[in-house]
Amino acid sequence: MRERLVKAVALLTSTAAIAAASGLVPLPAPHPPPDRWWKGNLHTHSLWSDGRAFPETVVSWYKRHGYHFLALSDHNVLQEGERWVTVPSDGWQQWALTVYRDEFGPEWVETRRKNGRLQVRLKTLAELRTRFEEPDRFLLIAGEEITDRCGGRPVHLNATNLKDLVLPQGGQTVAEAIRNNVRAVRHQARLLRRPILVHLNHPNYGWAVRTEDLIEVTEERFFEVFNGHPGVHNEGDEQHISTEQMWDEALIGRLLEDPQAVLYGLATDDAHWYQNADRQRPIPGRGWIMVRAAYLTPWAIVRAIKTGDFYASTGVTLARVDHSDEAIVVEVQPEANARYVIEFIGAVKPTDSTQRPQAEVLKRVAGVKATYRFRGNELYVRARITSNQPPDYPIHPHDREKAWVQPVVPAR
Repeated sequence: MRERLVKAVALLTSTAAIAAASGLVPLPAPHPPPDRWWKGNLHTHSLWSDGRAFPETVVSWYKRHGYHFLALSDHNVLQEGERWVTVPSDGWQQWALTVYRDEFGPEWVETRRKNGRLQVRLKTLAELRTRFEEPDRFLLIAGEEITDRCGGRPVHLNATNLKDLVLPQGGQTVAEAIRNNVRAVRHQARLLRRPILVHLNHPNYGWAVRTEDLIEVTEERFFEVFNGHPGVHNEGDEQHISTEQMWDEALIGRLLEDPQAVLYGLATDDAHWYQNADRQRPIPGRGWIMVRAAYLTPWAIVRAIKTGDFYASTGVTLARVDHSDEAIVVEVQPEANARYVIEFIGAVKPTDSTQRPQAEVLKRVAGVKATYRFRGNELYVRARITSNQPPDYPIHPHDREKAWVQPVVPAR
């Protein structure tokens, strides 16, 4: 009996090995690589909508400048199907075509004459991927800027890693328009069983979005705390608070009702202009996110963002970002001649339940490393790191490089 059992086990083992070797069954999965930081931008434009460069010129800029992933997020369009753009005999379009031809060659650039006018075919996202993507080096993710309006005010959201175009959904109020568009994106994600990120763009653009809207629409978990377009009013004005102040007010309003309703902050550049580094133009390189993931794939990047495992930056690079139930640890990867201030910003629950918490700087450290230990009475804590150095492409003379670490809600 024992001899027959040993022979049966040996036969099963050898059969499994043969099947695995032949590809009939998968071999045990190797250990995944360690997580690493990937740099990317989820908001930029090309000639597929109102950007002023051919998509190859746009993608090439980001790849040359060390980005790992990019979403072309043109207005209410995906880079699909046949589209030709007319190039006048003078103006910025001629510059764009010259740059395009010089970099990619006449064999790649497709032109035709129609009614006596020169036209150029725009390459699709699928074609761009064959030209630019490289494993573990550079990735293109499908994107769209859902460009809506409500009462004459702009309501824009970006969808990343979608498959099908999402038409603007509209609404009777700004909050309703945001909610309707978020739900449309989520509906596609459920149907396709794929992670799709939707984030609210530049809330102060046209002074369209109020803090109350961010508090009300808890379905939206992501927004741009920084957008590199000079016309979106990140800093607010005499009558409007900054987007960073909106972040804190929205966090307080949400978390008092639901500790799970965290709002995460992204930085993007919203680039349209690639001709030169004119400070008053929406040029690339002003804002990005650093995402921690094991793989450079759309699924891995979007899933990491959805868990809040990323930080936003306009120039500050972090060597370490960790948090636990006890503390948040932040460490800067310093640049030469730069000095840094690390601030932990949050709101403390008041002892009097009739009082509303206020956002404040809970701890400030001058240096490249700081730890904040939870005291048990915080509603949330996030970190802001500011350098004394200006960013590479400042909008204002007083701009300084920054990074924003996502809010942490301590365990109750």
